[in-house]
Amino acid sequence: MKFVVDDKIPYIRETLALLADEVVYLKGSEISPDDVRDADALIVRTRTRCDERLLKDSKVQFVGTATIGYDHIDTIWCEQNGIFWTNCPGCNSGSVAQYIESVLLSLLPSPPLPQLTLGVVGCGHVGSKVCRVGERLGLRVLVNDPPLENRIQNTPSANISNHNSQFPILNFQLNFVFLETIAREADIITFHVPLDDSTRYLADAAFFAKLARQPIIINSSRGGVVNESALLQALNEGKVSRAVIDTWENEPNISRALLNKVYIGTPHIAGYSADGKVNADNMIVEALCRHFHLPLPPRILPPPSTLHLPTSTFRQVGYDVMEDCRKLKTHPEKFEEFRGNYPVRRENFVW
Repeated sequence: MKFVVDDKIPYIRETLALLADEVVYLKGSEISPDDVRDADALIVRTRTRCDERLLKDSKVQFVGTATIGYDHIDTIWCEQNGIFWTNCPGCNSGSVAQYIESVLLSLLPSPPLPQLTLGVVGCGHVGSKVCRVGERLGLRVLVNDPPLENRIQNTPSANISNHNSQFPILNFQLNFVFLETIAREADIITFHVPLDDSTRYLADAAFFAKLARQPIIINSSRGGVVNESALLQALNEGKVSRAVIDTWENEPNISRALLNKVYIGTPHIAGYSADGKVNADNMIVEALCRHFHLPLPPRILPPPSTLHLPTSTFRQVGYDVMEDCRKLKTHPEKFEEFRGNYPVRRENFVW
């Protein structure tokens, strides 16, 4: 068998060598139809658009993305053409929660934090852990989940408080509210939703117009969830006090105007802990072995951290987000380089 793999997926090469006769590593954004024509499996990240243009007339039976998001895969076309596809839900949820905790510690006074309200939009694998971070830091936490809100709006008898069991919550009671309540009451609003037709530009000019407390806006989900032009205008008009952006529209050609305006800007690395990457590797390997009926090799393990953490605050969380921000603001043209050569970051908190 032959596998074609994004060359920036770490820690996986030795294991894939045990499973295939040939493994070809290529830059994700440059994988072409000729590259995959005789491949049995394609393993990618978000930079490879997996659709008819790439996969038609190829031997590919399996497409795996080592990411939570999968909007870069034309899932309908794959399914219609007998190509199995898979993503890695929850693989880097702990990493994103670590990122958010470092952001909050950078933005707010040292613990104990004042009684501020954190609004978490999206309560899946990531959002539920971010709720736990907020609770641990002493914040009042409000939670919205767009699919749940849509179901309630379409079912008049439904009650938002009766749906907690549908989410991977972490042994505490979530305070579910509608999005308009978060816009009205939250001092910090952080987005953790997938990108689809219902969430594209979820935070748009109309959303920013409803904000009542000049909140901090954080987006580490997908670039298209926040309308960047509307966010920039909201920052300029004082409707939003500060912004933290990790996921951008038009990556890697990000908006320099917005980067200069945000308090923290990072190169789409919130989920880039070594633990999250290894989780994704193991999920992809397991899916490959199931699909091709191969024996499962030993699990991949993450290496030690290489980060230097100068203060006790960030040593506690295991990550200083401001270092990634300084790098990107100094050299925005190196967006992809920073992602592709990211240092080893380990998660300190056991969920």
